[in-house]
This record gives sequence, C-alpha cells and structure tokens, in this order.
Amino acid sequence: MASVMRRVSVRNLAAHKVRLFLTVFSVVLGTSFVAGSIVFTSSVSNAFTSIFDKTAQGVAVQLAPKNPSQMAATGAQASPGVPNAVVQQLSSSRERLGFDRLNVNYNGLVAVAAADGKALQTGNAPSIGTTFIPPDQAVAQGENKILPGGRGPQRAGEIAINKTAADKAGLHVGSKTRVVAGQGNSEPQDVTVVGVLDWPFEVGGFVNVAFDQDTARHLFSDGEHAGTVSLSAQPGVSDTELQTRVQNLLGPTQLKIQTGDEVRAESKEAVNKFLQIFTYILLAFAGIGLIVGTFIIYNTFAMIVAQRNRELALLRAIGANRSQVSRSVLTEAFIVGLLGSAVGLVVGIGLAAALRAIAIASSGLPSGPLRVTPTAVIATLAVGVVVTMLSAWLPARRAARVAPVEAMRSTMAEPRSLRARTVAGAVVGALGIALTILGALKQGVGPALLVGLGAVLVIVAVVLGAPALSLPVVSALGVITRPFGKVGQLARTNAARNPRRTAATAFALTIGLMLVAIIGTLGSSFKATVDSSLDRAVLADYFVTGVNHGPIPPAVLGAVRDTPGVAHVAGSGMVISNVDGHQVIGGAAVGGKLGDVVRYTITDGTDLTPDGMIVAERTATDKGWTVGKTLAFARPDGVTVDVPVVGVFENNNALGQWVLGSSAYEKVVPPSTQMLTGVFVRAAPGKEGAGLDQRLADSTAKYLTVQVQTNAQYKSSVSSLIDQMLGVLYALLGLALVVAVLGIINTLALSVVERRQEIGMERAIGMVRGQVRRMVYLESVLIAVFGALLGVVLGCGLAVALVRTLREWGIGSPVLPWSLIVTTLVGAAVVGVVAAVWPAIRAARTNPLDAIAGE
Repeated sequence: MASVMRRVSVRNLAAHKVRLFLTVFSVVLGTSFVAGSIVFTSSVSNAFTSIFDKTAQGVAVQLAPKNPSQMAATGAQASPGVPNAVVQQLSSSRERLGFDRLNVNYNGLVAVAAADGKALQTGNAPSIGTTFIPPDQAVAQGENKILPGGRGPQRAGEIAINKTAADKAGLHVGSKTRVVAGQGNSEPQDVTVVGVLDWPFEVGGFVNVAFDQDTARHLFSDGEHAGTVSLSAQPGVSDTELQTRVQNLLGPTQLKIQTGDEVRAESKEAVNKFLQIFTYILLAFAGIGLIVGTFIIYNTFAMIVAQRNRELALLRAIGANRSQVSRSVLTEAFIVGLLGSAVGLVVGIGLAAALRAIAIASSGLPSGPLRVTPTAVIATLAVGVVVTMLSAWLPARRAARVAPVEAMRSTMAEPRSLRARTVAGAVVGALGIALTILGALKQGVGPALLVGLGAVLVIVAVVLGAPALSLPVVSALGVITRPFGKVGQLARTNAARNPRRTAATAFALTIGLMLVAIIGTLGSSFKATVDSSLDRAVLADYFVTGVNHGPIPPAVLGAVRDTPGVAHVAGSGMVISNVDGHQVIGGAAVGGKLGDVVRYTITDGTDLTPDGMIVAERTATDKGWTVGKTLAFARPDGVTVDVPVVGVFENNNALGQWVLGSSAYEKVVPPSTQMLTGVFVRAAPGKEGAGLDQRLADSTAKYLTVQVQTNAQYKSSVSSLIDQMLGVLYALLGLALVVAVLGIINTLALSVVERRQEIGMERAIGMVRGQVRRMVYLESVLIAVFGALLGVVLGCGLAVALVRTLREWGIGSPVLPWSLIVTTLVGAAVVGVVAAVWPAIRAARTNPLDAIAGE
C-alpha cells in the first residue's frame, strides 16, 4: 500500500504541472538566495586567501604598530609606527638574532591622477603608497618586480605603479602625473612614472604607488618612526625562533611581532570576519523570502487538500489509513522541496557569479573561480526540503482527518470557526503593542530590543487574526470595486469567501511591504535628522570634503584659508584613540575657531580651548566625563596624553560625542597620521554665491579627491548616500515581493480550478469572458491592497517606535515616507492586476457546459 500511495503522490504532481511549477518556483526563490550567499562569500574568501597566501613570502618576522581596526581597514597608518631606535637596535643585533635581511617600509593612503588629470577612481579598493625595495635587497619575494622597459624609483619625483592601475589610468613609463598623500601635511607631488610593477596578484581597482625610501619616509612618517620592519631568517633559524629572539631583545612593547604565517593568517581572518557579516545579511534576506514562501506553500497545500477531499476520502474508503494519506501529502511536499532546492542551487550559483562580477567591477574585489562547497549544496537542499515539509505539515494532518463518508459529498466541508484563533490573536497582539509602546517611551539598546520583541508578537497576532480582520477590511475596500457593478460585487464576495486563504495569500505581501515601510521610515527619519541638524547647527556656507565622503589631508586647510572671499575656516579632525582601555572615536577642531562655523550651546564649563576638550551632554552622563575631569588618551605608540574636559555642550549631531582642541589634537594624533573628515567654510559678508564655490574648487583641485559643496549640495549628497543604501535593501526585499506575487498567482489559479463549476454557471447565465477576467482582476486587487495596507500600517507603526528608541544616538522625530506609502498602495493594486493576468485568462476560457458537467 505504501508504494501505491507514493505512486499516487507522484502522479498527482505530474497531473498538475502548472501548480507544481508555481509551488516549486516559490521554493527556488528562497533557496537560491541561500545558495548564492554561501557560494559568493566562499568564492570571495577563497580569492582573498589565494592573494594573502602570496603576500609576505620570505618574511620570517614582521614588526608593525598595533593599529585600531577602523584605521587598519582603510589602509591608513594609524600609529607613528616602529621607532627608529628599535630599527637601530635590531640592525646592531643581526648576528645575535640570526636574521639575514632587514627592510624598513613606509606606507599610507595616496591618490594618483590619471592621464586626464583627474583622480584615478579605485571603486572603493585601496589606493596605497609603499616603499620600493629592489628585488635583490627585498625580504618579501615577488612584490617589487619591474616590467621590462622600466626601473624602480630612485629619487624624489619618481614613482612605480602597478600594471592594472597604470592601464586604467592611461599611464606608462615616462608619463607625468601627480600624487597626493591622504594623511599628514605634505603637499601634492608632481612625479614621473619610471616603472610598472608586476605584482604576483592583482585586485580590480587596487592602486599601489611605490616611492623611493626617502620620499616614502617624508610622505608617510614623522621621521622618527618606520611603518613596518621585515626580517628574513638566516639558514638554520626558524621563523618562530627568530620571533622569540626579537621578543626577548625588545621586551614589553607596543608593537606586534609576528611571523610571516601569522601576518597572512591575520589578514585572512580580518577579511573572513567582514564576509561573515555580509553572509549573515544576505541569509537574513533569504530567510525573509523563505518565510514568505512558507505561507505560499502552506496555502497551496491547504487548497490542494481541500480540493481533493473526495479523492482522499476514496483512498480512505479503499483501505488507506490516516498515516498513509498524511504521508502521501508529505511525499508531494518532499518532491517539491527537493526539486525547488536543486533548481535553487543552480540559480544561486548563477546569482553568485553575477554578484561577484558586479562586485569585481564596482568594489575592487579580487577575481577568482566560483567555489561551490559541500556546505552550500547540503544547506540549500536541507533548507528547501525542511521548509516545504514544515509548510505542508498542517495540510497533511488535515488530509489525514478526511473521513471516507466525504467521498459521497458533492461539496467541500464547511469552513471552521475563526473565533478561537481571533481571540488568541487579540491577546498576543495586545501584549505585542504594549511591549512596543513601552520600548518606544525609552531610549537605547534595551528599549530597541523590546520593540523588536513586540514586533514579533504583533506579527504573530496578525497571522492569527488576519482572517477575521480581512472580512471588514475587504468589505471596506469594496469601494474600489463598486464602479464595476455586479462584477465588482462578485469579486468582493469571492475575496471574503475564504478568509483564511485571503489572509494567507495577503500575508506574503504584508511581510515584504512591512519591511519596506520600516526601512523607508528609518531612511526618511535619518535624512530629516541630517537636514535639521545642518540647518540648526551649521553656520558654514560651504563644505570641503573628500569624494564619497572619504578623508582628506590637513594641507587642504591652508589652500581653503587663502582663497579670496573666505572669512572663517575650521577643519574637522578624525580622532581614534583609547581611554581607560576602551577605543573612543571623536572629532577635533583644527585650523580655526569652532564657534565661527558651527552653532552650539555650552551648558557647563567654558568653551573649547586649544589644550582641552568639550563633551556632549549624553556622553558626559554615560561616561562620567564631567567638567574638570582629565582623560588620558593612549596613542598606539604607548604615549599617553592628558586632556582636560573644559566644557559640556548641548547634544549636537554636527559635533558628535566630543571635540578636541587643536593643540590637544596635535598631541593625541601624530602629524604623520592626521586626516580630516571635512572643512567648514564661512564666506565673508557679501561674498556668498559670488563665485566663491568655483574659487574654492580651483584652490583645492590639486588635491585630486577633494570636492566643494554648498549647504544644500552637502545635504543632497548625504541623502543620496542614504538612498543608495536603502536601494540595496529594497532590491534584496524584492525577493520577498516576487514570492508574494507568485503566491497571489498560485492562489488565484487554484481558486479558479476550485470554482470551475461556479464560473461555468456564471458563464451559462450570461457573463462574458471580459467580465470573468475583470472579476478575477478585482479579486486579486482586493487581496493585494489588503496585504499592502496591513504591511504599511504595521511597518510604519513599528518603525515609529524603533526610531524613538534611537534618540540616544541623536536621531530626531520619526518621519513617515508618505510618497513611498502612496506608491506602495498604488503599486499593490498594479501587482494585483499583473498577478491575475494568467488566472483570469484561464478562468475566462472555462467552457460553461464542461464546467457544469464536472468534466
């Protein structure tokens, strides 16, 4: 009997190919994201691993400063480096330590001009300046080879550049160009390309500009420190043995003393940590798609079981027991899950290939082969099968309860009461709303988590209560169908006929649009906060910033200050340090008086002094940094700088958590590592708009990566940056929306099959094909708009609560994205029409006589 039931399951699927395709496709969409996420991150990780395996070859031991992670990620030198005294100590102990060669390296951020005079765009890949060490003197093997026809830089005004960057920039041996150090106070350098580097690896967008050692020292060092020091071991001395000897020689130190293997392992670990976060983000969106798909699969199998009541009852009548009937439905689910997962794996590999190609072109990620791991295959198949089986479990149990007597019924059984689940939904919903409101009344991480818990309960409440809620809402939405007369009335009746089905179909759209509303509200609130902060606090008429909001060298300050028409200038210095063993990030007022360009209120103590610092009220409260307290800022080289808190200012987003005075900044951040996040410029009276923006642009053009913006342009650029991030999230949420549309198509198609006799009767009494199509269109629109309305209301409510918990971080009042809300509701109606096209055509083709006869 078991084999008979399996054959029944397989043949039932084969007999309904369209239904099988739609159900499988809903599984494919979710599992393809799972597969694509794992394959993409595995491939990128493998590409980086192959690169790092080739770096530091021949290096036995490397000494480097302990950089804060944020600075290390940019490629900038966050610490003054390895003291010259240490280099001399190592050099004089060569025989004692047992090393062969010693290389001193200097490195930092640079920008290089392409052949057209504009900055070479790296696509977010690093652009690094390094020290050229001839291959016959180098410790690291293969990293400073010069292609034939060129040579290494030997003096100031000469550079070598890696081949991919040279090709992209249109530079070759003999080309004249310009380079700008991204940190420190050095001016732009006019240089000649004397060589092209043949690197053992190339990364899309990556730029490496090599200088002679004296020039690199001038650009990237304070003259008292080296960037890194590399040692090669003499024959018979192992890497770990040399490492131990160096550690014993230097004793306790602020430096990292690592073997070559440890350097490579650290680089791999840093990349893998980032990729792991990226994987979690992609898998989160895959999870959203799978959750939405779960409702679609559940709805599909629930309808299939309802339509097959007589068939299942006949199976019971000829000897099949309950477990066999249940297993037959689960067998169908297993086949659907397996097919969907297999196809999803193939589609996911394709998605990973496309995503990798885009990332290589736009973000400078390294190229390499796709890596399909066993983990990707097993995870994709397991997720697809498990999700489908779980989705079909309740319908399978319902199928097992079909009694043999149902075979004699000509209609399906009456639907069960909604009272119990509605009451349960009301209780859970009330608890969820209470938690959400409670969280919204406070600020911080705890309240935000409370809002998240409330959101989960509210979503559960919607799942339970949506069927009962659909009855009055769909009835109210009947105003949409009223102009269509009886056809519209029939559509409204059909949408309300089975509230469970309507709710399950609409909920797939509800989830997707709820997340769209949440993200949209957060984005609108962030943009409004930026705009209000700038309008309220900033007195500057112009902003001088890095392209894509990157850092700029402090030397820009002088060029801006000397521009005719400028009255006041102040730079915003970047400060990353440690206080009481914890990393702190803040700003500094550099090159001018802060109060001339920013409006702020001191609530305690005095205004900012050169040797002091001022602190925001919330930071003073949270950290205990009150007026009169002296903070010990620990530099990466071990030097401690005491800075007194001289004032507390009213919370101000334009200033952040705290601001150092100019003299304190010079002491806390070594000159060779200083960078600015921007320069505030205030025009002289009557000079605003009198060509000053162009004069500023001309004055700063030589720095390559600097841009000049008005107040309005700066706000627009920040808004565009937020919109870009939101666009990525919306694109990923598109997966859930596609699944939701498929769910509407699937439900309507199965509904048409279920109501075949009814539609045939309507055709027989005079309904023409156009009216049948219109009826299905309107029914689909009602379901889609119901789901969208529910999602928008839920999303906006939860987003408002979440934004209120973020006030601690300076986020202002919630701002609802009304244009997005209107677009979403109108779009839902359009989606309803599009989703109904195929089911409507199929319904319109129903032959009245065949349908009435039950054929």
